[in-house]
Amino acid sequence: MIALRLERPMDSPIAPDWSGAIWIGAVDVASLEGVHGDTVVLGDSTGYRRARLLIRRGRAVLGFVELPVVDLPQIGGSVSFDDLVSKIAKLGPVAGSIDPIHLPTVTVIVSTRDRADQLRGALTSVLALDYPAFDVIVVDNAPATDATRVLVETEFADPRVRLIREPVAGLSRARNTGLIASTGEFVAFTDDDVVVDSHWLRALVAGFARGADVDCVTGLVPSGELRTPVQRFFDDRVSWSGNLVPREFRLSAPPADLPMFPFSVGEFGTGANFALRRTRAIELGGFDTAFGVGTRTGGGEDLDIFTRVLFAGSALVVEPSALVWHRHRADLGALRSQAVGYGTGLGAWLTKVALDPTMMKVAVRRAPSALRRLAAKGGGTLESGEPVSDDAARLGVTAAPAEGGTDWAKAVSKVGWTELVSVAKGPGRYLRQRWNGTGLIDPQIRTAALARR
Repeated sequence: MIALRLERPMDSPIAPDWSGAIWIGAVDVASLEGVHGDTVVLGDSTGYRRARLLIRRGRAVLGFVELPVVDLPQIGGSVSFDDLVSKIAKLGPVAGSIDPIHLPTVTVIVSTRDRADQLRGALTSVLALDYPAFDVIVVDNAPATDATRVLVETEFADPRVRLIREPVAGLSRARNTGLIASTGEFVAFTDDDVVVDSHWLRALVAGFARGADVDCVTGLVPSGELRTPVQRFFDDRVSWSGNLVPREFRLSAPPADLPMFPFSVGEFGTGANFALRRTRAIELGGFDTAFGVGTRTGGGEDLDIFTRVLFAGSALVVEPSALVWHRHRADLGALRSQAVGYGTGLGAWLTKVALDPTMMKVAVRRAPSALRRLAAKGGGTLESGEPVSDDAARLGVTAAPAEGGTDWAKAVSKVGWTELVSVAKGPGRYLRQRWNGTGLIDPQIRTAALARR
């Protein structure tokens, strides 16, 4: 008997043809109370052999469980209800989210560039948010076509949505454009390749309620799709998708379990899901335009803003209940490009740290731990699924790897080393960006933005 039916938070364009594909979904434990049956049906589960379920109680995230998927006649993919309940019972206690007394205005900023198809899903989820007072700014960054404009004007003709065109390429510049135009007390940032949870803004605001000095809140960014081995590799490699415990970070109170703090890459979150107090963000000069996708450095803008918030004496809160599902790159070429951007951005950001006397003083004490952490990352491995030659072509591996074989698992694993090698490119590219005049928001523009609400 069917006990429950679950749907995926993020649609996939095609069914998987990889044996290690994992169906993604979420379960609120309250929905299991008083339920009778032995089967949990998984919607749109063709081709999936395992399921990963995010378990929550209301907004609070308890953890993840994985279960085998069984195809049942006339039902389709499903998991055992009893096994699900048993695994949930083994999850350790996790601190719950808090309910803010006041729900201030929030401006959501979505930066995009020529990805209208992905933007559609992101905006649909944003406009469905369970929050009473928010507006949305879509920043169309140096577009090559008018597809984004057409999409917003025809499908999202909502008074809460504004479209702003930023002609100069660069994610930091796009986010600064949105920040300057924002009107909310808080400004929440996300990307165009996500689906936000309906409680996202309530959870971010709850993070700010944890202390008067909190000026930045980040949230959980789990994988919304694990259809290919490339996506699984990325999921295994990043740390910010598993930050399940609410935490408060302050420079004045270094956490004992993070010897690299405040240079703990990945522990604070990622640029796909965070919010800033508007006035504080503008006072800090917004985002450094030397960093980010669309520039020579290719990334690092989130690392930079997180550390600058901490060095300014503010607190940064990790609020796992602020949930955003992310679609990782599905093919090898896109993953390589992303790895180059991550590595170069990290190298560029480390260069900025080295050139800042205040940050450098702290960094010198953290250097041994940082080098050990970076070396331990290595190339990474693909942990599940059996490679077959036909899959190589489907995943974008049209040419044989350097060794002359067709094993795409090896090709995927090499991407990790590509990221590490790219770190060395960061210093030169950062200095070139500086030479071209990049930096923070002009002081006069900051003053005008602060005066306007």
